[in-house]
Amino acid sequence: MGCVGSRDQESSKKIRKPKPWKHSESITAAQLLRMREEFWDTAPHYGGQKEIWDALRAAADADLALAQAIVDSAGIIVQNPDLTICYDQRGAKYELPKYVLSEPTNLIHGS
Repeated sequence: MGCVGSRDQESSKKIRKPKPWKHSESITAAQLLRMREEFWDTAPHYGGQKEIWDALRAAADADLALAQAIVDSAGIIVQNPDLTICYDQRGAKYELPKYVLSEPTNLIHGS
């Protein structure tokens, strides 16, 4: 039963925001929002459970403490602490692009 214990320990990995990153070209906040909406609208079609995708979306939009609570309560197994790679308890893989988790360093503020 050591496997179960190690999976429980794995799922409680402390999450953190992604490291600063740069988009391939400067984008506006509106463009970033469109990219995020497009990702979340299509993500469930790549597999996994809708409930887990919904929990990951809520965690991505939350502050770190709330995100940690959401991930823990949904039973999501965090492989990368920045949430870019996670698994559900059935072993399905969920990959999140950095642009749904944080803003790029070259975001155009304003209009």
